[in-house]
This record gives sequence, C-alpha cells and structure tokens, in this order.
Amino acid sequence: MTSIAQVRHARILAAAVAAFLAWDIPASAAPQVTRLTPPSRVFASGEAGPPITSRFLPGQRFDLQATIVPDAGQAITGAFFQVDGANVPAAVTLSPATASGIPAGATLATVRSYSNLVPGLHRFSVNGSQSDGSMVSAAGNFEVVVIEPGRLKAKNLIVMIGDGMGIAHRTAARIMLKGVAQGKAKGRLAMDEFPYTGLVATHSLNSIVTDSSPGAACYTTGNKSNNNQHGVFPDDTTANFDNPRVELVGEYLARLHGRALGIVTTSDVFDATPAAFASHTQSRAAGTGIVDQYFDDRERTGLAVLLGGGRKWFLPAGTPGSARGNSTDYVLPAELSTGWGVAPGALDPGRDLIGDFAAAGYTYVADATSMQAAPPATTKLLGLFALSNMNVALDKINGRRASSTVVDDYGFPDQPMLDEMTEKALQVLDEDPEGFVLMVEGASIDKQAHNMDSERWILDTIEFDRAIEVARRYALTRPETLVIVTADHECAGVNIIGGSRVTNADLLTRAASGGGTSALRSGVVGTYEAAGFPHYSIAEDGYPLTTDVDFRMLIGYGANADRYEDWVTDLQPLRDSQQPFNNVPPLSAYPGGPLARDIAGNYLVTGQIADTVAAHTASDIPLSAMGRGASLFTGVMDNTDVFFRAMQAVLGGVQSPRRPASR
Repeated sequence: MTSIAQVRHARILAAAVAAFLAWDIPASAAPQVTRLTPPSRVFASGEAGPPITSRFLPGQRFDLQATIVPDAGQAITGAFFQVDGANVPAAVTLSPATASGIPAGATLATVRSYSNLVPGLHRFSVNGSQSDGSMVSAAGNFEVVVIEPGRLKAKNLIVMIGDGMGIAHRTAARIMLKGVAQGKAKGRLAMDEFPYTGLVATHSLNSIVTDSSPGAACYTTGNKSNNNQHGVFPDDTTANFDNPRVELVGEYLARLHGRALGIVTTSDVFDATPAAFASHTQSRAAGTGIVDQYFDDRERTGLAVLLGGGRKWFLPAGTPGSARGNSTDYVLPAELSTGWGVAPGALDPGRDLIGDFAAAGYTYVADATSMQAAPPATTKLLGLFALSNMNVALDKINGRRASSTVVDDYGFPDQPMLDEMTEKALQVLDEDPEGFVLMVEGASIDKQAHNMDSERWILDTIEFDRAIEVARRYALTRPETLVIVTADHECAGVNIIGGSRVTNADLLTRAASGGGTSALRSGVVGTYEAAGFPHYSIAEDGYPLTTDVDFRMLIGYGANADRYEDWVTDLQPLRDSQQPFNNVPPLSAYPGGPLARDIAGNYLVTGQIADTVAAHTASDIPLSAMGRGASLFTGVMDNTDVFFRAMQAVLGGVQSPRRPASR
C-alpha cells in the first residue's frame, strides 16, 4: 500500500519536474560546456524527467563543476553557478583540463563543498565567459531527497557487503553448510533469518556492469560513480584525487551527529569496497593516498576501527614488503583542501603510518591473538593481519586444523576469521554513545569467484554468514540498530549446475586420467534428478570437514574465462599479484591462473570472455535487512536507493518497528 509520505513525495517530485520542463534551457554555443557536474539527464540528453541521476541528503555536501571549452585562440576568463536562478555565493576556481583528448584551453570551473537543505528538484547552471566577451550557459538538475519525520530512528547502521555475492553464492553456501533433504533445506543461513528481503540493481554511472568502486560508493554517497572511482564524480583531469567530491555517509554522520565509523574487511584495506567508505579518488589503485586519507581525515570520517589486510601501505618505503610510493600517493589542490577542510596530503613514501595511528591513540594489533587481547575499553583500533589481502577462509581454517601450509607460506599463520573481527569491531564501537556506521566485507567471495575457485568462495560465503550472525545477535540486543546484508555486484555469473554422479575416489581417478570431456563432464555432471542432494559434514569449528565429498555440488560460471576443470578442491589458491612477495618462493610456485591448474584431467572449459579470470555481471543482487527501519528494504531497488532508505531510518526514522507476517 502506498503511504501518505510516498504520495507527498511523489507530488513534490511531479511538481518539480513540471516546473523544470518549463525552464528555458539555453542551446549550446561556442564556447561550449562539455561536462557539467553533478551528472544529470538534462545536460546529457535534454530529458528532464525521472530517473534523476544525482540525489543528495539535505545538507549533504558535493562539488559543482563544469568543463568549458573556448573558441580557438580564446581563453575562459570567468564563470559562475546558479541554483534555482540564484547565484551560488562561493568562489569559483578556474583550472586547466588535462585529460587526453580534451581541446586546448579547456577549463574546469569548480565550486567546492556546496550543499542544499531544501527538498525537491533543483535546476543548476553554469555561466562562462571567454576573453572576447562571448558567453555560454548550460543547465542540469539534481534532487534533494525528502526525509520524512518518524518516531523511531536507527542509532547504529551495520552494512554487511559480500563482495560479488549473488543469489547463487548464498544458495551454494546454504547447501554446503545446512544440506537439503527431500527437497527442503535442513537449515537456514544467518542472512536467511532476516525478515525483509529485496533485489538491488547494480549499474554504475558509465556501464551496466559495475566494478567494486561504484558498487560500494552507491552505499556511501547515494550517487553513481564511474567504474574504478568512488566518493567522486568523473572529471577531465588526469590527477587521481582532485575530482568533484560527494560527502560520504561517515563524513556526513560524523559532522552532523558525531557518529563513529568502523571498516572491517578480509581484503587489503585499500581495496575498493573499504576505500569507498573513507576516501575519495578516481583511481581505486592509488593505495598510498587512500590509506593516508584514512588517517589524515579520521576526524572527519569518524574512523574508529580499521581491520583487514594491507600492511604494505603502512610500512615506510624500503621496509621489506612496503608498497608505499609517490605514484600512488595524494596531494590535493589548495582549493579542494580548503573548500572541504581536509588535509592537503603529501608525497611521503617514508611515512610510518602504523606509528601515526599509534601516536593518535589507536591500539594496533597484528594478528588474531593480539586482537583478542585488546582491552575491552579500547575506543580506537587498527588491525593489519597481512601484507595485502588476507588468506581466505578455507586456507585459514585448514591452517588452524594443521592440514595446510598456505597461511604459513604467506607468512601470516595467525589471522583472525571475519566473525572474530566483526565481534571485536562491535565491542569497540559499542563504546561510542552517539552511535556508529560499521561496514563489514566478505571480500574474497568476489576474488575467488573471479578465480573460479568454487570451494574457496563458498567457504568465504560461510565465513561471511558467520559474521552476519555476530551482527544479528548484536542487533537483537540493541533494537536501535539497522543491519543490511547485500553485495556490491554479482561476480562470475555463478550458478549451481547440479551434482557429481561419482564418488570422490572415482573423481580423483578421472582428474588424473587426461580423459577430458568424456571423463569429467559426460561422466560426472549430474543435472535435474541426477544432481541428488549433496551432503557435507560440518566440523565443530562451523566449516565442512572436507569439501571433497562423494557426489559433491558442482558450480558453473556464466562470465567465465577459459579454465581447466576437474571439480576437485585445489590445494593451493591462485597466485595473488597484490602480494609483495608474489614472485619469490614459496608463493611463486603457486598456480598463476585458471589455465595453470587442474591440467591433468584435460577438460578445458572455454569461456565467454577473453579475460584471464571471470568477470562481474549486471545481474541484480539480493538484499536482506533486520532491525530499526528494515521494513524499508523490500521490492526492487536501485543501489543508490539503499543509501537513502538507510538514511531515512537513521535521520528520519520509522513510525513503528513493523514486522512481516508470520511464515
């Protein structure tokens, strides 16, 4: 049923669209405006109706920018912006556009840190002048969303992101962990217990298929980004850190409400998803600058907890394993640093970032043992448990069981599991009386799906679900908490194609036989009723005793690269190029890609893509929610809708803690 609030919002938007359509939008002239930020359909195509490209919270800060190209032999001498016909009372900075392919003399006109408190649709325009007195104008629009007043607000927001996790990833984890009998699941995942579920469309600003940067940034800004970018809109410069910014959820809530921020991941902490919660860049690869922003802007983001891999960015250059360098560092233009009130940055490869955090009052922990020993009253926590990405759940568990040497080969045998990290993060953040935002990422669901390493991403999904259970238990005792479980995109086109028709012993024989398609496809892959009900025994630690069982579950990929397949669990993961010691023993002996493993069986699966690993897809992803405001998360949503629905729960609240009908 449509609520009164929804009707009111629809009327406001309809009236604003009608007014916008009546505006006289000047035709392009020379000089020309070739880009106008924030992005809008009005500027791009002249269409003024919904969907509105760029949306903001009341008071959320963002930059206004235009690229203005002068006539030949002329120069841009001035510019000003207007919103709803009124001049924006802020200094406009003119700077050269430096991106390749941009005409000579092209100039960026920028206003930093603009905000608007008035809900509804707004027209904005830029007016530029060139040296001969000629003028040009271009217009766009943006929306400030309506936050409806409610009775009960969410004080704490926990966002659980299973990177790359689609519906089939969840299903495979349930089958392996809980089993199926007579057509019904024998148990439920923690995420299955959440009372509200919807679907999320994941497109980025410049593609139907997103990468992780805009896939996560939609949850931190409420806006679309180009692939490889987060916390910013695209621009026409080559610099990685000068793009037009959008205020992040952590920055907004720290500035206005004093909330703390926690980031927990199994990846390198510079990676796209964690970075989208506390940094701004057009290059997700700029690791030195990203982690430096974590520290330099900690007071503005409220960063209180940072746990994951990525120690290589924190070690001074020259230290074994360090990856710090000027090419990935950041220095901001003065107008950006001043306009946003943030650190200017510096090229400082010799920086001891761990030391900086420690001097600022953060407790630093380097392994699972020291993390668990951190005092209960800790209020700031930094944990770096590997040089780059942490090892995956299968290898960490087998290390704890003393049945594998993978974690020893990487040099970090005492890494925590994601649920342990989540528990510690909540313990620290619970000390903050104003509330918090916590992002927890199961990062290698994606990384191992890229590698088409089925058993590793399934166990990482199980590890992620165990972290979800920690958040679920926390929310049950803190009713002012909203927990959202989702992904940033789907990875690899995963699906469960059936079950093996042979025992594990037979499968091992076939995998060593060189029999190819006849041995490993025709003789093994069971579909429909031949798939049966695979069964995995679960150990006391919560993970399968082994993934090499008789009549096992079989996984296929819809966005796969070429690979050899034998259906047997690989003893070693593929080499991780982000690891500093990837090219030296013992890691250099690990298989280099999907065509360098499982060769003995001679069963080549030809991929649909020419990449060396599987790719992301444009498929919708599931979202599940529980706690304060969870009832807002149903139906089919754009990924940016998730941000605004969460902020409705946090800023406006809901009328009552609605519960779904009983099952």
